[in-house]
Amino acid sequence: MTHIPYLFNQTAEQMRRIGARGGKTQARNRRARQRAAGAAPREIPLPAAPPLETTPQAMAVLDAQFAWLRGAEKPVRQRRIGLPNSAHR
Repeated sequence: MTHIPYLFNQTAEQMRRIGARGGKTQARNRRARQRAAGAAPREIPLPAAPPLETTPQAMAVLDAQFAWLRGAEKPVRQRRIGLPNSAHR
């Protein structure tokens, strides 16, 4: 690890300037790499085609294929387990 003794003997303003120089240098280097690589404008991908079947249609197919899972997408209502009638007295 590089030892930089002057780094911790700085004021907050001096530390901000050091950080800003690093950010500016990084941006300048990135722009230079892009220019050197001959970066052309990025091609924007075409949006994906809409699905051919709707969600309800897909659910109907799955319900027909897996009958024991029919209604599994619906939340299960919790039943309250009550005590026998004799215990309520």
